Amino acid sequence: MMDALKIGILYSTTGPYGSMGRDARDGAEFALAEFAADGVTAVEPVFFDPHADLAAYLEGARQLLRAGCRHIIGTITSAARKEVIPLVEKHDALLWYMCPYEGFEANENVVYVGGCPNQHLIPLFEHLIPRLGARPYLVGANYVWGWEMNRLARELVNNAGGEVLGERYLPLEETAVDRIVADIEQRRPSFILNNLIGPSSYAFLAAIRQLADRDPAFLPENCPVVSCDLMECELADIVPDAAVGQLCAASYFDTLSTPENLGFKRRVASRFGPERRVSSVFASAYTAARLCAEAITAAGSDDPVAVRGELYQTVRPSLLGPIAIDRDTNHAALPFHLGQINGNNSFDVIASRPPLAADPYLTGRARQAKLLAKPRLRVVS
Repeated sequence: MMDALKIGILYSTTGPYGSMGRDARDGAEFALAEFAADGVTAVEPVFFDPHADLAAYLEGARQLLRAGCRHIIGTITSAARKEVIPLVEKHDALLWYMCPYEGFEANENVVYVGGCPNQHLIPLFEHLIPRLGARPYLVGANYVWGWEMNRLARELVNNAGGEVLGERYLPLEETAVDRIVADIEQRRPSFILNNLIGPSSYAFLAAIRQLADRDPAFLPENCPVVSCDLMECELADIVPDAAVGQLCAASYFDTLSTPENLGFKRRVASRFGPERRVSSVFASAYTAARLCAEAITAAGSDDPVAVRGELYQTVRPSLLGPIAIDRDTNHAALPFHLGQINGNNSFDVIASRPPLAADPYLTGRARQAKLLAKPRLRVVS
C-alpha cells in the first residue's frame, strides 16, 4: 500500500458562486472518502477555502503545495483557474478543473474534466437554431467566461446566417437587470443565451419570468433562456418557479436514469440524506477526484508525469460515462445533455449525445471524434 495521498481541494464556499463551491467540495470529498474506504490507498484531503477572493486562490494553492499536495482539485471560475495555473506550472503539479469553461486553453499541468464549447455551447446551438431561429440576445458576466462564450455565440449565429439582436454584460453580483430586460422586450429575440453567474443570473431569470407573465411571447416555450452554467444546487436560490421551463446544457443531470447514476444517488443519499440533489458540479468534482486518486494508484506514484501517462492510455468508467483524457489537450471526452428546469428544482433531460471528444481550440480535428475507440487505450472495468 502507498503512503497516504495528500490531495488538495480548493473551492470557495461563500460569495456569488458559493452554492457551486459547496457542492464541488462535497463531491470531491465524497469521492476521496469512498476511494479511501476501498482500502487500496489511504487518502488525506487538504482543504483551503478562498471565500471568493481572487488573490486568496493563489495563496490557497501555495499553501496546498507546501503541504505536500501535488494534485489540486479546484476552482470554479476561469478567473480563479487562470490565477493559480502559473504557480501549479512552477511546481510541476496538476490542477484538476471540472467546470464548463470557454475553451481556448490546453495546459499540461491542468486536467480538464469540465466541458469546453464543442461539448456544450455548440451542440446547444445546433439544437436550438433549427427549432427557434438564429436571432438570439446574449447576456453575460463581465469577465472571460461571458466575453468568450458570447464571442463564440456571435460566430455561430453569423455562420447560420442569423443576427445577434443584443449583447449586454453585468459585473458579478450585480442584480439590476431591468434595463437589459426592457431591451430584450423591445428587440424580441428568438432565444436568450444567459452567461451570467450567481445572483445576477437568478435576478435575470426572475425578471424574465415577470416579462413572460405580461407577454406570452417570452414564455420558455416561445423564447427560452438557455445556459451552460446553471446547476441543480442553484435552483433553490431562484424565486420559486421563476426558472421553470428554461434550458441548460451540461454533461450530467441528477435525473439521468442510467444504472450508474441511480446507484450513485443511493450512495449520496446514504451519506447526505435522501433530499440531496446531485448537481453537475458535484458530479464533475466527484469524477475528477476519483479519476485523480485512481490514476495515482495505478501509476504507483503521485508524480504528475506518471499520472498523465496513466491517464492517456486508459479509459475508465465514471459517473459521466467512459472517460478518456486526450494526450494533446488534457481534456476529457464528455457527453452532452440538454435539461429543462422542472417544478421540483431539477432538470428533465430532453436531448442527449454520447461522449464528445474535446476540441478546445475548435480545430475540428476528426481524429478526436474516435478517441474512445483507439486500440492503444486500455479499458479499466
